[in-house]
Amino acid sequence: MPVPWFLLSLALGRNPVVLSLERVVGPQDTARCSPGLSCHLWDGDVLCLPGSLESAPGPVLVPTRLQTELVLRCHEETDCDLCVRVAVHLAVHGYWGDPDKEEKFRRAADPELEEPRNVSLQAHVVLSFQAYPTAHCVLLEVQVPAALVQPGQSVGSVVFDCFEAALGAEVQIWSYTQPRYQKELNLTQQLPDCRGLEVQDNIQSCWALPWLNVSADGKDVRLVLDVSEEQRFGLSLYWNQAQGPIKPWWHSNLTGPQTITLNHTDLVPCLCIQVWPLEPDSVRTSICPFKEDPRAHRNLWRATRLQLLPPRGWRLEAPCSLPAEATLCWQALDGGPCLPLVPPLPRENVTVNKVLEFPLLKGHPNVCVQVSTWEKIQLQECLWADSLGPLKDDMLLVETRGPQDNGSLCALEPSGCTPLLSRASTRAARLGEQLLQDVQSGQCLQLWDNDLGALWACPMDKYIHQRWVLVWLACLLLAAVLFLLRLLKMNHVKAAARSRAALLLYSADDASFERLVGALASALCQLPLRVAVDLWSRRDLSAQGALAWFHAQRRQTLQEGGVVVLLFSPGAVALCREWLQDATSAPRAHGPHDAFAASLSCVLPDFLQGRAPGRYVGAYFDKLLPADAVPALFRSVPVFSLPSQLPDFLGTLQGPAAPRPRRLAERAEQVSRALQPALDSCFRPPGTGRGMGPEAGDRT
Repeated sequence: MPVPWFLLSLALGRNPVVLSLERVVGPQDTARCSPGLSCHLWDGDVLCLPGSLESAPGPVLVPTRLQTELVLRCHEETDCDLCVRVAVHLAVHGYWGDPDKEEKFRRAADPELEEPRNVSLQAHVVLSFQAYPTAHCVLLEVQVPAALVQPGQSVGSVVFDCFEAALGAEVQIWSYTQPRYQKELNLTQQLPDCRGLEVQDNIQSCWALPWLNVSADGKDVRLVLDVSEEQRFGLSLYWNQAQGPIKPWWHSNLTGPQTITLNHTDLVPCLCIQVWPLEPDSVRTSICPFKEDPRAHRNLWRATRLQLLPPRGWRLEAPCSLPAEATLCWQALDGGPCLPLVPPLPRENVTVNKVLEFPLLKGHPNVCVQVSTWEKIQLQECLWADSLGPLKDDMLLVETRGPQDNGSLCALEPSGCTPLLSRASTRAARLGEQLLQDVQSGQCLQLWDNDLGALWACPMDKYIHQRWVLVWLACLLLAAVLFLLRLLKMNHVKAAARSRAALLLYSADDASFERLVGALASALCQLPLRVAVDLWSRRDLSAQGALAWFHAQRRQTLQEGGVVVLLFSPGAVALCREWLQDATSAPRAHGPHDAFAASLSCVLPDFLQGRAPGRYVGAYFDKLLPADAVPALFRSVPVFSLPSQLPDFLGTLQGPAAPRPRRLAERAEQVSRALQPALDSCFRPPGTGRGMGPEAGDRT
């Protein structure tokens, strides 16, 4: 069920909460005055020409204020038109002769000293009414008796009935006298449409108007048009921009009833809806229901963009007008807040979609534009960063010029504008004299200049280099000392720091055995060993192939003085027997990641030709494989049973860098504890499921 949209379930005229309008009967225009005045409406239209200003010869009547009221001019009970009633308030302007004498005359206590001039005033008051595309002017003749003539005082008003106008039109009304003694009064008014007045039963053009409800359903917005099934109507969505013409967004001719869904991301404050029946001279009704919607305001700022227009122009692009201000700011390289350049540069009200000019002589990557409301900064863009490169480590100097050519310089910093020749503890104060010399010698870039001051951007790179040169020298000296100390202890440091490489080869019998191999490799990495195993290099195996991966790992391991570990299992023993029984026949295919099967073509020649001792080490898990199952060819190198012979196995792997026996036993105990859970999962008694061990037989 749709829920009301923040007090909105707007029906365009279905149930308006408005006051009834007064009815004026008859087609004739009329005029009436306030008590004491006499007035007359001239027949026919007059020319709408105000003429030029003239000096008042004495007291004259002038319009001082305009008031309007909406009424209905009815020809029959249900045939009425909207009409604008206009009231013009009048006052006496000017004096008889010298204003000082007139004031004395008005305030005289004794009327016998000087009697007032017993003269009435008459004025021709013009009312000009414009509602696109028509204009209409009337002339009112007003006479004020002498008793009411008091300079500067209001004398009353004259009321004109009435100017007919279309529903929803914008009207402009002017009032002045002929001749004209002061600037004309003017008033602009937006007339309501059918939804804003109680006129549905009186104005025939409102009878066929489509009625529209706006409601929210979750994140989306629904436009529900309540019209008959056969009625055709037009629907338009547009952006009503205060600065510029209306910008259409979507338009369609439809047949009712209709429900149209808008995405909540399309809402902006100036999105308006206009609906009208597709009939000649039909009334169009418009509403703008999202002006106060917080989501629409958030969407507006998300859609707003700042654009740089070379050489010094910029533009704020947005679908709606924005109540915001723009200012330039300076963004330092250290990433602190962007420091506004106000003063000396002023803030400016933003006009969207209009090209504005920077008040600068030259651009700089550190100069940014901030667009802010009274709440917070909404947008900040360093528009020159793309064309002039990244931010620079420059110091911005603000020059202030006095009336007698005496100026002062300060550096813009987060703490404020620091005078160059001050005792502050900031970077600008420490380098004040040098920066002053840079400005005088022309090494700083002038960004802005006028009679009141200037802005300078001074490079700081050279000062940073000078400041840190001693620090770099000290660091280099310290590094040299540390290097000498390292040379003195090179042998010890090498043994402690460089761990021996170990390449672990195994047959992937099943997932449990792979987990056991992974646990062994992880435990060996905790020692000073660098372990390579295909289980951790599946991506490289897929890219290079198992044979190429093994060749590269074997060559690197042996070149670094490492060792290749052959981890025997029932599957590995079966593969070795295949190769040894029939070396001339091609071995059966194996998985793409089976490095053990691929490596036998290189491993077996090393054993057959006697190159294996010192390069290879064998091992097997005593619960998974009997000792006599390892082929005799591979017993030319040490073969260890795990975990019973872990200390000897670890000592052989670590080589000359192996720790003392006590320490070696502690490490073997740690490795044994790490292997036990994985070893238990591989070895299961018969009847508990598939497992590994002597009972499993050869994998052939």
